[in-house]
Amino acid sequence: MGPVVRAASLRGLPALVDALGGDSAALLARFGVTREAVSSDDAVIGVRSAGLLLETAAAELGRPDLGLLLAERQDAGVLGPLAVAIENARTLGEALASASRFLFVHSPALSIAQVADPEEVRGVLAVRYGAAVDGTAEPLPLPPQAADLGLGLLHRIILLLHGGPYGLRSAHLAHPPLVPVTRYTDFFGADVRFERPAAVLRLPAALTAAPVAGGDRLLRTLALDYLESHFAEPGQTVAGRVRGALARSLGSAPPQVGDVARLLRLHPRTLQRHLAAEGTTFERVLDEARRDAAHRLITTTDLPFAQVTAMLGLAAQSGLTRAVRRWFGTTPTRLRAGRRGS
Repeated sequence: MGPVVRAASLRGLPALVDALGGDSAALLARFGVTREAVSSDDAVIGVRSAGLLLETAAAELGRPDLGLLLAERQDAGVLGPLAVAIENARTLGEALASASRFLFVHSPALSIAQVADPEEVRGVLAVRYGAAVDGTAEPLPLPPQAADLGLGLLHRIILLLHGGPYGLRSAHLAHPPLVPVTRYTDFFGADVRFERPAAVLRLPAALTAAPVAGGDRLLRTLALDYLESHFAEPGQTVAGRVRGALARSLGSAPPQVGDVARLLRLHPRTLQRHLAAEGTTFERVLDEARRDAAHRLITTTDLPFAQVTAMLGLAAQSGLTRAVRRWFGTTPTRLRAGRRGS
């Protein structure tokens, strides 16, 4: 079958096809998909089949905006157990980090990542959505309908988590417009630019610190624990799993090897032995996780350094200054100024 995606990614499509005058049962059958699969939380279908199904439906129904129409009918629920972790995050940044870390549960062929703003505007970051093939670093463009659906759903999830408009600067898509551009701008509520290198949402960097209303911390912990213990990413090292756990927990509690070991369903001594076999230690992985988070928070946001200190789980701002000097050979202020001047 090749790369797969949860059949729930097409949830809402049968009803939409029927509402537009088509025969959803016949359409799904041509691609070996059943209504039961689309309603299931466990069924998977081939990524290629899902893309072809969307393209075929759009063409035969004469609705080139089918991807956007379907995105309007979906929410985070199509992501299954990942939705619980996202919807109960403490902040939008935490929700995006969970989506990035565990999107492989929905489909190992898809990726979400926070990247530098392609327009290089100060205080703006980009959330990139695409299809990763054979583990390549850069996601390849998706078929147009799948791209519209995926980026559209990502936009709607952020809207719902934020409780309304979130200051979207613009949306980028890799393909030409499929319908009049106003259809896209009405959907996203912002400028939409086409034939760009990747599908991205450009949003205020400070938005990552915005709280998610109504989140339940216990539900999030349980959801992450379930995802971590049931869906270990193929080929991922123990150090990588530790780094992912630390990235989620930095700033929420003092990072302790025992807590991370419990999350990974390992005894602390067993975890330390695995890390030693990979040529590293818990302390080194923690330091690397803090370094990466510090660079991102300092160079892509305008958050006060006191807040950055807290988000890294450091006790005092003087500790941030010492760590940044050790990591990057400069001070937090100069590191941020250097990024702005580049």
